[in-house]
Amino acid sequence: MRSTGTGSRRRRLAALLGATALAVTAGGALAAPAQAAANVDFATRCIPPAISGLPPIEGTTTAIITVDDTTPQVGDTVNVTYTVVKPAASNPTAIDLPADIMTPSGKVVLGGAQSGTVTVAGPKKNAPVPGNAAFPSFSMTGSFTVTTAGAITFSPGDYNIHTSYLLELDTPCTVMTPPAPVSETVTATDAPAPNTRAISLGSASGNPGDSVTVTGSHFTPGATVTLAGRSGSSQTGDTATVTADSAGAISGSLVVNDKTTTGIVAYEGASWTDDLGAGPATYVVIDDTPIPDNAQKLTTTVRGGVLSMTQAGDTVSLSAVNYGEGGASTGDLNTVTVKDFRGGTAGWSLTGKVTDFTGPGVTIGADQLSWTPACTTKAGSPSTCQAGSAGKVGSSGATLASAPADTVTGGEFTADAELSLNVPAFTPPGTYSGVLTLTLS
Repeated sequence: MRSTGTGSRRRRLAALLGATALAVTAGGALAAPAQAAANVDFATRCIPPAISGLPPIEGTTTAIITVDDTTPQVGDTVNVTYTVVKPAASNPTAIDLPADIMTPSGKVVLGGAQSGTVTVAGPKKNAPVPGNAAFPSFSMTGSFTVTTAGAITFSPGDYNIHTSYLLELDTPCTVMTPPAPVSETVTATDAPAPNTRAISLGSASGNPGDSVTVTGSHFTPGATVTLAGRSGSSQTGDTATVTADSAGAISGSLVVNDKTTTGIVAYEGASWTDDLGAGPATYVVIDDTPIPDNAQKLTTTVRGGVLSMTQAGDTVSLSAVNYGEGGASTGDLNTVTVKDFRGGTAGWSLTGKVTDFTGPGVTIGADQLSWTPACTTKAGSPSTCQAGSAGKVGSSGATLASAPADTVTGGEFTADAELSLNVPAFTPPGTYSGVLTLTLS
């Protein structure tokens, strides 16, 4: 009987702890707030598990919502952090709560230009809480995709504390008068339309003074378009103008005299811009300078090659995580070598996209894979590569590395990335696999 009574009291104690441990830290330090973010207070009602025998707990929660991008464009992914700064309750017992027994989850409510909710969650990580002590803050994170331009508001929503101490228990906490006050607002804008203007030439070379035919498409209907010679990144004195027809097509000719010409461009407006221009299309002026008496003209040809890539391997084994804890499963991308032996002025871009990770009966979403890219340029290369931004890869893809168009481009480059897959805490044990596809263009 004594043993039975002791077990009963332990279960009762576990239930009590699960019911009252509403705000033990689950994310460590507070996230740094964005400039517009503000703490907000809202009335909260928390329901302890029935086994505890405790009544509902009502109080005031102080929370703040922060985002990693306050001026996103439609189509961007925004990371959201929901931090409970001051919970509605403290530890009402004299019993110390152990570390790492609580996992929080919740919702952030969207309003304004975009409606819906963002699911957020925190890791199973908390410091011990002394008996009768105030609970520290905890943070939960998630992400959403911007679908509408305009002001989007963020309000704290309901949250839940899952406890894993002797028993598995949930304590849901709801906003008593939803929605809670707005804590953060971002202004989303429409993504700029891509520049699809393009030109082609009737010939790739000519003598000084020859005329070259220039045709193009996707210009603004009725716009005046300047045709101009280029010497590297500088414009030459050879220019002409044409008018785009009702379909945005152009057709005209340009007399090319400058012997240093390396290409021809077409653009709208008073001067060249990447947004309103097309080209350069490669064009070479043949040097017809007469050969002096008793001299010989020597020529050679450098053949342009191709843009190519190779990778050091096709399999990456990410580190294992523990069931019930989850977290970051990390590893390194196999090194990718890019060789740009084309010559000319074009740049390149190396992008990657990943599938969902499938395993024993469930999937881990493609948006849970993040990377931190790095890129190195081989000495002597005309171009310098640029690493892509750190962040999520996802099924829509992200840039690993690139090199911009320039006066002269080319070279050898190596691209790498640190990989991190966010595995939910209670993902069933087993092996999960996804395919990361790299594309060089």
